[in-house]
Amino acid sequence: MAELVEVSEEVIARANALKDEGNEFLKRHKYSLAAEKYSAAIELYPTAVFYSNRAQALIKLESYGVAVQDANESLKLDPKYLKAYYRRGSANFALGKLKLALKDFKTVATLLPKDADAQKKFKACDKAVKEEAFQKAIESDQDADWNVDHNSIVVDPTYTGPKLVADENGNTHINQAFAIEVMDYLKEQKRVHRKYVLQVLAAAIRHFENLPSLVRLYLPTEPQRGVEGVSATDEVRVSGTFTVCGDTHGQFYDLCNIFALNGMPSDTNRYLFNGDFVDRGSFSFETVFTLLVLKLANPVALNMLRGNHETKNMNAMYGFLGEIKHKYDDTVMRSFTRLFQCLPLAATIHDKVFVVHGGLSTQEGGVTLKEIESIPRFREPDSGLMSDLLWSDPHPQKGRAPSKRGVGFSFGPDYTSAFLAQNNLQLLIRSHEMQEEGYTVDHDGQCITVFSAPNYCDQMGNKGAFIRFTDEDMQPNFTKFEAVPHPNVPPMAYAGNMNNFI
Repeated sequence: MAELVEVSEEVIARANALKDEGNEFLKRHKYSLAAEKYSAAIELYPTAVFYSNRAQALIKLESYGVAVQDANESLKLDPKYLKAYYRRGSANFALGKLKLALKDFKTVATLLPKDADAQKKFKACDKAVKEEAFQKAIESDQDADWNVDHNSIVVDPTYTGPKLVADENGNTHINQAFAIEVMDYLKEQKRVHRKYVLQVLAAAIRHFENLPSLVRLYLPTEPQRGVEGVSATDEVRVSGTFTVCGDTHGQFYDLCNIFALNGMPSDTNRYLFNGDFVDRGSFSFETVFTLLVLKLANPVALNMLRGNHETKNMNAMYGFLGEIKHKYDDTVMRSFTRLFQCLPLAATIHDKVFVVHGGLSTQEGGVTLKEIESIPRFREPDSGLMSDLLWSDPHPQKGRAPSKRGVGFSFGPDYTSAFLAQNNLQLLIRSHEMQEEGYTVDHDGQCITVFSAPNYCDQMGNKGAFIRFTDEDMQPNFTKFEAVPHPNVPPMAYAGNMNNFI
């Protein structure tokens, strides 16, 4: 617990100067630097204001768990400091702990009955609590009703966009030409007809639900590894590249730029997109739908893993649910929910690199690839191994610790080293965290974080990055890139209540 101590006027002045520097960094969206300045101020002279300000910076960094802790410390020092209630309420709202958030916003609204912002936040949070209760009451029936009769959907003759045409047997085939046509159509901010969207989603669900929870992928080789008749001991040569991309978060035009920089997916130019295709960015449908049609056009060329944002609660809070309801309807959203539940959770590349969205489990005794491969994944992650893979983060110290996010755990270099040794692997690649330069290398070179959404949320100023592998030794090659312009639709445009708090 933080305690006030006797300090000199000079120390107080230095602490306030650091707070002012932090405030400037906060205004410039340099949230990590802001948090550092507030931390330095707290070391000199802990006050309710300093803790509350750091909580705000941590909220912007999506470190909601430690933001709650800082708000608690602020209120211990000054139980009447209303901004700390705001901060704690906002962080708990982001964690999906809506009833806890409502309690804090009700406190502020009661103390400030004439404050319009306080009343607005309280009413928005109260509405979210009621909506959550209603959704829980009806979701079991809705979840079962994702499949529809596509043939009964009539396409208006004035529609001029991409079409899926059935052959003489009534089957539709998604090829590269259709995928390219879809990309070009979406770039013009036009909407693919609902019938074809549902057909693509149904085909994608059928494809992914037949895959294991861990998929084993390979660089392009001659002869081709991973196919019938070719064993791991056969003499082969690498004949192409394999690229791993991190979070894209609805930044469709930056996704298109990745393909412009690195080439379209093909047999010899393979991709793995490591989750978090949706939410935050307001072109989430365009992003995930493009990946799906490219995947179905050539299943070997493009691969997709589930991220923590391919989940119902994240979609409800961070915009994807609202976006799909705006652009399509509940039926399309239910299909996406089922699709996300079918996505694999992890992959290996060339039997040497392990890729997962969040990170490693810290369960005693370690985890084997076989255990990951057999996870029953057709559900929402709640706790345990599945949740760890989607949510965990690395930290520099040995051992494990509660996550700064408030969900899951952080794992140290000892966990990374032990996991790789146990499973005869050489490298861990994960995503899940914005990086200033698009990527970081940690844990003595054994853990790489890659993030592919540059200028995240149109305000972070970060670069994006992707990783290319070109030969058998599986040494990573990094490419960094800047954000490209996009149409004037701001991030979180469809997030509804969430915009009141984050």
